[in-house]
Amino acid sequence: MKTTVELPDATFRQAKVLASSRGMTLKQLFTEALEDRLRRDAADRARAGREAPWMAGFGKLADLSAENRRLAGVIEEEFERLAPDDVA
Repeated sequence: MKTTVELPDATFRQAKVLASSRGMTLKQLFTEALEDRLRRDAADRARAGREAPWMAGFGKLADLSAENRRLAGVIEEEFERLAPDDVA
């Protein structure tokens, strides 16, 4: 995936020098650095026994799947009760 990232000039120059000294592209350096940061963040959360911040709003909705199935069943039952002339 392509994206645009705005970096301070000094940071960009340092990154270019580091990538070059390691014989890698900037893409490889940025990917490696970001993956490392994501791994460390996940490990920190696991050690702290807490969830990612987005889980509070979205991740905890997973337990609604049973309720969704129940509601789908109720809706299906209601459609079965429709009179033939009510169905298009």
